[in-house]
Amino acid sequence: MTPNLPEGEWALFLDIDGTLLEHAAHPDSVSVSDELRQLMQTMERRLDGAVAFVTGRSVSAVDRLFHPLKMRVAGLYGLEHRLMPDGPVEAADEPADIAALADEIEAELGKGVYVERKGPVLAVHTRAAPHLLARATRLVEMALDRLPEGYRVIAGNAGVELMPLEAAKGAAIRRFMEIPPFIGRRPVFLGDDTSDENGFETVNGEDGVSIRIKPRGPTAARHVITDVADAIAWLQANFGDPARQAGRDAAE
Repeated sequence: MTPNLPEGEWALFLDIDGTLLEHAAHPDSVSVSDELRQLMQTMERRLDGAVAFVTGRSVSAVDRLFHPLKMRVAGLYGLEHRLMPDGPVEAADEPADIAALADEIEAELGKGVYVERKGPVLAVHTRAAPHLLARATRLVEMALDRLPEGYRVIAGNAGVELMPLEAAKGAAIRRFMEIPPFIGRRPVFLGDDTSDENGFETVNGEDGVSIRIKPRGPTAARHVITDVADAIAWLQANFGDPARQAGRDAAE
C-alpha cells in the first residue's frame, strides 16, 4: 500500500522516465505537460526547495525536457549535479573508449536500437526492437574485459547501460541530503527501474519512503504504485496544491 504522508519535513527525489513520464522508444520522443511543470513548481514551493530529479538523463537533457523550469538535478546517475536551480553544472565528459564502444554497438546492431551517449554512461535502448535486448546486453558485458576497471553493467526493462561504479542514485541522494534545504528532512524517492534500487536502499536506511512504479519482480522499495498516472496523482495528493486536490475530490 502506498502511504499518505503525514505532515513533516520531507525531501523529494524523483526519477523521470517511467516515473513521471511514460517510456518511449526514443528518449527524445517524450514531452512534459504544462500540468506536470506546474506540479513541479508547486512541490518545490511547498517543500521549500527540497525537490530534486535523480535520473539517468544528463542535466542538459532534463533542462530541455522541462524548459523553462530549472530544477535541482543529479544527472547520469549522480555523475553530474546541479545543486541549486541557478547554480553551475558539474558535468561529466565522454571517455574515448566509451565513444569507440558506442560506435561498435551502433555498427553491430544497426538502426533497430538507439545508442545514447551520455558522457561516461552508455545506454542502449531496445524498446523498439526487444528481440535485440539479449544481444545488446551481451555486447556491453563483453566490453568490460577491455575497458579500464571501474565499470558495471545495468540491465533494464528495455535496454542496458554501462556506467562507472561511482554512478549510483543512492550516493546522489546522500549528497543532496547533506546540504540545505534537504538536510534534516526525511527522504522520499520514486523510481521505476533496476537502476533505482540503490536509491531505494539508501532512502530505507534514512527512515524514508521508497516507492517503485510498475515493479517487475523483487524490489527494495517498501511501497508500490501501479503506473505513471497514479504516481502523478500520489504526488499531487501529498505535495501538490491542496485547494486543487480538494476540488478534484469534490468532483469525484
